[in-house]
Amino acid sequence: MRKYQKSLLDPTQCAVIIIDHEPQMYFGVESHNRRCILGNTAGLIKAAKAFGVPVILTTVTEKEFSGPIAKLLTDACPEFVPIDRSSINCWEDENLRNAVSATKRKKLILAGLWTEACITFPALSMLEDNYEAFVVEDACGGATKAAHDVAMQRMIQAGVIPLTWQQTMLEFQRDWGNKDTYQAVMNIVKEYGGAYGLGVEYAESMVPAFSQS
Repeated sequence: MRKYQKSLLDPTQCAVIIIDHEPQMYFGVESHNRRCILGNTAGLIKAAKAFGVPVILTTVTEKEFSGPIAKLLTDACPEFVPIDRSSINCWEDENLRNAVSATKRKKLILAGLWTEACITFPALSMLEDNYEAFVVEDACGGATKAAHDVAMQRMIQAGVIPLTWQQTMLEFQRDWGNKDTYQAVMNIVKEYGGAYGLGVEYAESMVPAFSQS
């Protein structure tokens, strides 16, 4: 079994929590391109699944106000039923905490809307409960750029670690010689990796040896 340095993410120690990627929450996002956030989050979910990392979905007042989680995300993990709750801070919901506890993972990777509330509040609470909290910044969004940026600064000062979705996936992969997940990673890159994904497609079409790797 591969050994991971403590400073790097080990997929066997991580769980991913997708928080409030719902229509009403997207309507209020002004910090980033909404479609980009959605695609990045889908890429994160598929990366987690490729490495056997548990994924937990949670919604806030799905039927009363915010609507169901975005279809692109539920399509990426149709086997997972979102945990609906009323609390802004998902960590104050007993069902969510129980789901996290059941994974037996201590490194929690968060992505969601809005950064300044539904991400900041649980991230800080998780730290207090002796979990490590990581926030995938490009799979989050806030009501304004200032709100998002200040929230990230506050969390980082408290000890939360920022990530991006592709960084997370590549940190799980670590070595292109890891053939168990190589093709899955390449497929995710082609689907959600933007220019990087186009480069992979180009290499596969132009360099026969690459497509056989």
